[in-house]
Amino acid sequence: MVKLSRRAALGALAAVPVAAPLLPHLVPAAALAQQPAAAPAAQQAPGFYRTRVGDLVVTRINDGQFARPKPTEGFVRNASADEVAAALRNAHLPTEALTIPITFMAVQGGGRTVLLDVGTGGQLMPTAAHGARNMAAAGIDPAGVTHVVISHFHPDHIGGLTGADGKAAYPNAEILVPEAEWAFWMDDGAMSRAPEAMQGTFKLVRGRFAAYPAERIRRYGSDAEVVPGIQAIAAPGHTPGHTVYGLSSGGKQLMVLSDTSNHPALFVRNPGWHAIFDMDPTLAESNRRKLFDRVAADRAPVVAYHFPFPGVGHITARERGFEYEPAPWSSEL
Repeated sequence: MVKLSRRAALGALAAVPVAAPLLPHLVPAAALAQQPAAAPAAQQAPGFYRTRVGDLVVTRINDGQFARPKPTEGFVRNASADEVAAALRNAHLPTEALTIPITFMAVQGGGRTVLLDVGTGGQLMPTAAHGARNMAAAGIDPAGVTHVVISHFHPDHIGGLTGADGKAAYPNAEILVPEAEWAFWMDDGAMSRAPEAMQGTFKLVRGRFAAYPAERIRRYGSDAEVVPGIQAIAAPGHTPGHTVYGLSSGGKQLMVLSDTSNHPALFVRNPGWHAIFDMDPTLAESNRRKLFDRVAADRAPVVAYHFPFPGVGHITARERGFEYEPAPWSSEL
């Protein structure tokens, strides 16, 4: 065996090309300083989160967010600017603009892939356009979706029924909609009586459903089992046919609150507050209180469309109102 002196060994090492990022300690500091710094990514990592309900796998899919400017001014109909500002500050949230997340979900089990609402489809605002990317990251193929269950017809819940080309985004799915919601939004009389600002929403709603054959759109009644393991629960007020869902499997349950509450820092802590989006705020409040009482008494886990991602947690009754308590994040199903 030939032995190399220390000087010869170092000389041989110096003769081998070495990538600077691999061995930065061998590169002069001046050379490192000249290398351009990598720009930080403009987006977060893919936003999906899985949890189980018995034999069902629930995947929460983040579609992004929108900002409500000046939430102290008109966002809550029956609270003063000072009251709303205090609630935001108590939750360590800014008062100049409130970020409101959008998260829909897939429920898989029994050979079915069911979407509960579908997000914006990237057609409302650039900050709420990540649903398709996050679905793909979660391994959910739109062509494999068997059912799409819609809670109500607001654009951030049904926009994703079509792509930007107007074609059906879920070509093999049956579309299930609340009977009362369909009756309102498809009624020409209701459309003609609506304020001018809502005329565009009526047209958007009709256009999204027009992309699907009529025989693939099924209307369900209040309190119907829409697919096995998913029970509809009528909760009107936010819209005429607004619906929430009880998931159950293997003795486990999950309450899907849809838009029963907007941001929990405002409307869970203050269930009597009326959000600007509620079409019948008094009825919405009544159903909100009933649902919060129910899940608090049952200690049932909940998810909600506009809660901070992933929006899985519990609602607990307090002396004044309720409190939303996020569930611990888990790396395992």
